[in-house]
Amino acid sequence: SRSGADRTPPDQGGRVPDPMPSALLDILTPATIRVPLKATTRQDAIYELVDMLAAQGDIGDAAVLRDSVWERERQRSTGIGEGLAIPHGKCPGARAVRLAIGRPSQPIEWDAIDRRPVRLVCLLVSPPDRIAEHIQTLGRISRVMSNAAFRAQCYEAASAERMYELFTAVERGA
Repeated sequence: SRSGADRTPPDQGGRVPDPMPSALLDILTPATIRVPLKATTRQDAIYELVDMLAAQGDIGDAAVLRDSVWERERQRSTGIGEGLAIPHGKCPGARAVRLAIGRPSQPIEWDAIDRRPVRLVCLLVSPPDRIAEHIQTLGRISRVMSNAAFRAQCYEAASAERMYELFTAVERGA
């Protein structure tokens, strides 16, 4: 149990906000990782990852989230370079911030900033009222993935279990 000294203070509305997750492992499970993705296009990859989250009961209406994330993707590619895409969106039906990861069997054209195809897709989904956590988590994903050796291991992961092991090791500082 937490002592009163380390409790999150109430916000101005008197609500106690949910604590920020300490690590990506708080929002990622082996069941929300797919290796390989069946998708061969960026739209299909996004839809496949959204449907995987929906199957876990993490979001309400998958169709609403698919449309939201895809519309954002159409406005501006989330292919950030080095073979990585981080599509993301806020969804009223999301129960919490959640992460789904997919590694396609073949790189997917993504209109990335470096024009290179994407080898790993990290879909971040948040409830609309969790903006700070959403932004913090996007930053955490970017920092973890900025390590070239870690990225290379992810691109070669042969299974969801192996991908989860990689994220577990990096989050625990191993």
